Amino acid sequence: MVTSPSTVLRTAGSFPTWWAILLIIVGFFALALPFEAGVAIAIAVAILVIIAGVVHLAGTFAARSTGGFFWRLLVGCAYLIAGVYLLMHPKLSLVSLTLALAVLFFVEAIFHIVTYFQLRSAPGSGWLLFDGLVTLILAVMIWKSWPASAVWALGTIVGINLLMSGFTRLMYSRALRAS
Repeated sequence: MVTSPSTVLRTAGSFPTWWAILLIIVGFFALALPFEAGVAIAIAVAILVIIAGVVHLAGTFAARSTGGFFWRLLVGCAYLIAGVYLLMHPKLSLVSLTLALAVLFFVEAIFHIVTYFQLRSAPGSGWLLFDGLVTLILAVMIWKSWPASAVWALGTIVGINLLMSGFTRLMYSRALRAS
């Protein structure tokens, strides 16, 4: 069954307006405090890695009889050690997270641009192209200034991306209500 671009955008446009507004507010805070936002992101990633390590270890002990126990135990411990290290050194992890963010934004930009060309006849689809192009510019900005500006770039770029995503979702909703 083929779905029309308008149907796809109506489904995507039903995203709650409060979520778009929250993205915009958090984006402004990240822009106002880029270093603090970068450190917060590094800490959040460290906590997620620690949680992954705990879950991995729990799975290792739960499936003890399936073989490979020692190797799975080592992997779980590696996650825990890496997570604790990242948590203890959030400023150092900003450098690697900044590079990973550049790659992520590049991939996101390509997906937005490709999606625009698939849905370009639908109302409000120009916002996808705009979001994709801005995200591509952000990816290039990070890549070219890495690692020197990693301390401020992560919070600033995430702030801009959150603003763009929030405004895109808000404009989507408005365009769909108007059509």
